[in-house]
Amino acid sequence: MLSFQANDDGLTGFRPGHHLPSSPSIVTALAILFAGFSLFSALTLALTHFRDDSYRELAGARRMGLLLLLALAGLQLAHFAWLDLDQPWIDSPLYRSTLFAVAPAFFLFARPLLHPERPTAPNAGQLPHLLPLVIAPWLPPPVALPAAFVVGAGYLVWLGRSLYALRATRAGFRREMGLLGGVFAIAVGVAGLGLLQAELPGKLFYSLYATAIGFAFLLVQLALGRRPGLHGEIGEAARAAYAVSTLGQVDCPGVELRLQTLMQDERLYTDPELSLAALAKRLELSSHQLSELLNTRLGKGLARYLREWRIGAAREMLLGEPSASVLSVGLSVGFTSQSNFYEAFREIEGMTPGQYRKVNLAKNRD
Repeated sequence: MLSFQANDDGLTGFRPGHHLPSSPSIVTALAILFAGFSLFSALTLALTHFRDDSYRELAGARRMGLLLLLALAGLQLAHFAWLDLDQPWIDSPLYRSTLFAVAPAFFLFARPLLHPERPTAPNAGQLPHLLPLVIAPWLPPPVALPAAFVVGAGYLVWLGRSLYALRATRAGFRREMGLLGGVFAIAVGVAGLGLLQAELPGKLFYSLYATAIGFAFLLVQLALGRRPGLHGEIGEAARAAYAVSTLGQVDCPGVELRLQTLMQDERLYTDPELSLAALAKRLELSSHQLSELLNTRLGKGLARYLREWRIGAAREMLLGEPSASVLSVGLSVGFTSQSNFYEAFREIEGMTPGQYRKVNLAKNRD
């Protein structure tokens, strides 16, 4: 005989016999899968994206980004323990503190990128963001979860306003911002679920929460896979968006021509230490003027602009010097490591440098 039984997710399944345990539901199995993916993804992002050379001028944002990854990984580990092993780590004070840490960590990571005009050094104004972490262990679980998501909703309002302020600069990375918009939508949905958590049966809330975190990790990986330097480009776009126009007295076409000459004749892009300030000085502009000119007239930030020049030079070297190693080509055009070179080349050309050389040399032989 087959009899129907409601499992701990509040969903309906069937079991043979009378006392055999039912298998996990599809929702629970998917949540466990996404929890494992999140742990792997957090480690990958920490090692590949949050490197020192990627956040040279944003050390504080890098630390908060790593803290955010650690917090999300901790939540997913607790979700896995509860959903797969029936270990109630979700009832621990550490889980509640970690839950409250996610939104402030994200805010302190994103603020230097979305509001570069504001000071980023640690100051007393950041202390209120840490207060919920101190209070969280003393809150009973029925109060802690809704409170954490109410706090998170407040940070989401700030994020939504900040992204809306950049609406005029989104054309340069529309698809990537669409993926990050998906992460924002997931966060809004989770905040709503958190407020209704007590009304959801069994483990359903934690299954949905773990799945949402995992899917958000997936969207972030896709966005960074398309554009590894996205955080830098968003920062440059934000600087241009928040600044009052500084180009009123600037001969923009003339500056563009001088910029083209510096890149083409002097190959300034080969300098791995080339900064916005140094390039602006060569053009007799301020950093704000150069940033605004690049974003408003060329539709890209300095990081993207330099990557395109470097990849263009690398394409010529890969075909013109077949015996040169891929690493030597990348270093000679201004990249600081092989991983940076591969990421940028794949982003722009859709393949690795080695594949590009192989395909195009074969075409030339034919």
